[in-house]
Amino acid sequence: MRIELRPVRPAGWWFDALLLAGFALITILLAAKTPLLSLDLAVRDFVDAHRPRWFYLALRAGNLLGQGGAVLTPLVAIVAFFMSRARHTLRPFLPLIGAELITYVTIGPVKLWTDRTAPSNHELSHPEWLFRIDSGMSYPSGHVINTIVFYGVLATLLTGVLRPGFVTAIRYVVPLVVLITTTYLSFHWFTDGLGALMLGVLLDRILRRVPWDAVPLGVFKSWSGPFYDTQEPARITR
Repeated sequence: MRIELRPVRPAGWWFDALLLAGFALITILLAAKTPLLSLDLAVRDFVDAHRPRWFYLALRAGNLLGQGGAVLTPLVAIVAFFMSRARHTLRPFLPLIGAELITYVTIGPVKLWTDRTAPSNHELSHPEWLFRIDSGMSYPSGHVINTIVFYGVLATLLTGVLRPGFVTAIRYVVPLVVLITTTYLSFHWFTDGLGALMLGVLLDRILRRVPWDAVPLGVFKSWSGPFYDTQEPARITR
């Protein structure tokens, strides 16, 4: 029995390979201490000099949308609960579990490996360098990756429930807001967000390919109805 993956746009694995290559290229350029580091410093210095109090408060409010454990997981869990009750299936929780697992095994290890200090630390002579020994965890931005992945799951859950424009805004506009705010607040370097954008979209595409209707639920057969209420379910071919 062969389970077909669900389609994504752009179709094919070439775009995934491009995202992975882009993330690798950014990491290599940062590790090689190229002029890309000067761009990070220039952006950090500019936003630090142009951040009035009222703007800072507005940015902090927008950045809360990317809080993982405090906002994202509970929000998606609540929506999954109501979708589960409405459709009499546990499948809406599966993408949430998948998001938790895929972010856990990628974000933390990469952050520990690259060991980059946040731009708010002005005491170091070169805080923008990668592979330091001071236990920094700035690269890539976990806020941005989590926002792309979890709001992607939320958009998937709400497809067919909300208008397509609202679903599109959830999937694309909210991550863009978090990307801008986390950079403007100097929580992360500009390239932290850029690398997170590449990796986050890649993880989102992996989750969107999973045929959740085909995942066996074992003893929960009475709550194993279809996940895709308004879309064609994944096909299982022999």
